[in-house]
Amino acid sequence: MAAGGFCKLPNGTVVVALNLPSPTADGSSAGTPAGGVRVLVHAQNRARALTRLRNLGMRAVYLRGNAAPPTPDEITAVLHHPDGLIWRTAPAADVTTADLLELWHPIRALLRRSAPLGGA
Repeated sequence: MAAGGFCKLPNGTVVVALNLPSPTADGSSAGTPAGGVRVLVHAQNRARALTRLRNLGMRAVYLRGNAAPPTPDEITAVLHHPDGLIWRTAPAADVTTADLLELWHPIRALLRRSAPLGGA
């Protein structure tokens, strides 16, 4: 199960944030983050946000609770992206300046590099 959370925006839409494990079982895919990824989805509601991820092949993605909601900076990033679906390497417990400077990537960049997340 992935850690994550959501934030309801004033216009009624939501931003869902999920910390997912490495896209491959061993995390050894070339160019793929070994520690996991943080995925942000902008949608009409939580169910549609998760459906968007499942339609991309991330079948075992669920949101239980609101333990890791998106930060204001993450909300701004996903709202300014045309697809409304972005990712970057999940920050470690000891966040460094380099972690904070990593840019967000469109989801197709992650899917192009690896097998689908979450398994079947």
